[in-house]
Amino acid sequence: MRITIRLMARLPILRYPDPRLHRRAKPVEKIDDRIKQLVCDMAETMYAAPGIGLAATQVDVHEQVIVIDVSDSRDQLLVLINPVLLSQSDTYSDYEEGCLSVPGVYDDVSRPAAIAVRAMNLLGDSFELHAEGLLAVCIQHEMDHLQGKVFVQHLSRLKQSRIRAKMLKQEKERSQDADGEHTSLAL
Repeated sequence: MRITIRLMARLPILRYPDPRLHRRAKPVEKIDDRIKQLVCDMAETMYAAPGIGLAATQVDVHEQVIVIDVSDSRDQLLVLINPVLLSQSDTYSDYEEGCLSVPGVYDDVSRPAAIAVRAMNLLGDSFELHAEGLLAVCIQHEMDHLQGKVFVQHLSRLKQSRIRAKMLKQEKERSQDADGEHTSLAL
């Protein structure tokens, strides 16, 4: 079987509160060249952002694909296709989370401290992974995206409202800058 992969491309990341972030992702039916290219492009996008995880939903592809790399060396890419949560611990941990779709916003989220997940890799092989700590948090965060949920939805309504207002203001400012209405020069 011959696989043709074009050069990797950085994909545009949707920003909260874009309604497309709330669409549920469908299972991947076939791991073909298109999915392999998507994974390469998602990895390139995640590393360039820089981030430690990215779900296909965030790049407006509503299929169950996640890329993660929580390593310090940034060379241990984990690909999860059609991930399913098998179990979670009764113990919860709080981690300060951020999101490439909600730039500049960080807040504590409480999640199960350890999880087990089953997924497929790029070869279509099924595997199980037991994770805790940052990897467990990252997997849960990205799996939320596949369900149409952004991490801010774990926060209080007041915080959600403030974050939404902040993101809408940033989007308005970016649009004005793109239109040339408010350009400034750094001297």
